[in-house]
Amino acid sequence: MAFVSIDLSEFTYEEIQLFTGLHDCNLDVFSKKFKIKCNIRNHSLLFEQNEYTLNVKEVVKVCFDYIGISHSLSPQDVHYFADLSLENKLHSFHINQLSSIGKTKSGKMIYPKTVGQAILCSSFKKKDIIFATGVAGTGKTYLSVCYAVSKLKNNEVSKIVLTRPAVEAGESLGFLPGDMKEKVDPYLRPLYDALYDMLGVETVEKYIEKQIIEIAPLAFMRGRTLNDAIVILDEAQNTTQAQMKMFLTRMGKNSQLIVNGDVTQIDLIKKQESGLIQACDILKGIEEIAIVHLSSKDVVRHPLVQKIIERYSMIEK
Repeated sequence: MAFVSIDLSEFTYEEIQLFTGLHDCNLDVFSKKFKIKCNIRNHSLLFEQNEYTLNVKEVVKVCFDYIGISHSLSPQDVHYFADLSLENKLHSFHINQLSSIGKTKSGKMIYPKTVGQAILCSSFKKKDIIFATGVAGTGKTYLSVCYAVSKLKNNEVSKIVLTRPAVEAGESLGFLPGDMKEKVDPYLRPLYDALYDMLGVETVEKYIEKQIIEIAPLAFMRGRTLNDAIVILDEAQNTTQAQMKMFLTRMGKNSQLIVNGDVTQIDLIKKQESGLIQACDILKGIEEIAIVHLSSKDVVRHPLVQKIIERYSMIEK
C-alpha cells in the first residue's frame, strides 16, 4: 500500500492540533469519508493512497484555510468540506466569503460555516429585504439575530423587532395563560437563545424594558411603520398570504426586513397557502430583495441531523 505525505511544516503546533481535533476526531472523519488510515508524523499528514487522494488534499487545504480564518475546526466542518469535495463542489466554497457576521457576549467571533450561510450573510449586508428558507439547523435564526445585534451595537439601527405568527399547530395564544409576553415567549425561544448568546440575559432584559428590542406576535405589526430598525420575522412559513403582505409593507426608512422559514414545516390550518411560499415566488427578481434557499447541506448541527432530514425528505416527496 502506497502512502501520501502532505507537508504541514508551515503551520503551528496549535493549528495542527485544531486540524486533528480532540482525540483525533477530525482525522476520524477523514478516515470514514475517504476510506483511509491517516495520522500526523513529524509535521506531515500521512495517509493511504486511493481514488480519493486528490479529495483528501483538497479538503486538507480548505481545513487549514478555515482554521486560519475562524481559529477552529469541528468534525461537522470536516464532514461538510468532505461532502462538497466528493460532489465536486468544494471549488465554490471560498474562504474569503467567511467574514465575521458578529460576535458573542464572550467575544467569540461568529462566522458562516457553509456556502449557503456565506451567501445569506453576504445578502444581509447588501439587500433591504432578505428571505431565508431552509430546514431546521441551517442557522437562519441565529445568523439573523447575530447580524441584527451587530448593527445595533454599531449604532446603525436603533431597534431590533422580533416577530412571528401567533398560531402554532392550530392553538391560539388567546387561550394560553399569562400576559402577552408570557404567551409569546415559549414560541420565541430560539430568538431569545440567540439574543442571550450575543448580549447576555441582563442586557437583553434591559433592552426589552427600554423597547430597544421588541418582541411581539405578527398581528401586533398591523398599522405600524417600522423605521430605523432590523425586523426579523421567524417561522414565516406559518404566515397567511395576507399576513405576509401586511408585514412586508410595514417597512420604513433605514429599515431592513429578514424573513425566515422552513417550508417543510407549515402548520397553517384549513389548507391555507403559505405567505412565505407566495412571497418567494412573486418577489424574485427584485434587485433590493434576496431570496436564499438553504439545504440539508447547510445544517450545522450534529452530522446525524443532516442524514435524518435527507431521509425524511425522501418519503415526503
